[in-house]
Amino acid sequence: MLEKVKYSMGSDPTGNIARMFGVQDEATGLALRGTFVISPDGKLFNSEVNFYNLGRSVDDILRKVKANVYLSEHGDEACPVNWQQKGDTTLKPSAKLVGKVYEAVQ
Repeated sequence: MLEKVKYSMGSDPTGNIARMFGVQDEATGLALRGTFVISPDGKLFNSEVNFYNLGRSVDDILRKVKANVYLSEHGDEACPVNWQQKGDTTLKPSAKLVGKVYEAVQ
C-alpha cells in the first residue's frame, strides 16, 4: 500500500523526534498524533496534538498552511476558522472584536 504514496515520508524508530516535539508517551512507547507546521526559517506556525485514536484532517492542515502563508504577508490580519483562501474574509484584531468574532465572520 505504501508504494502508492507520492510524497516523502519519514520514520522515527528511536522516538527522538517525538520527544523533541513533546508527543512521545514514554509509558507506552507510542507517539501521540502530532502535526507541526514550520516556516522555512524554522518558526513554528501551527501545532496540533491528538490522542492515538483521533485522526487529522489533511484539508484543515492545508488550510492552515495557506493561512500562515497569507498571514506572513498580512501580519495585521487574522484568518478565522472559515477562512479557506486569499480573498476570504479576514479580521483586523482589536478590542472591538472581543466577544464579537462570530458576528464579524457571518
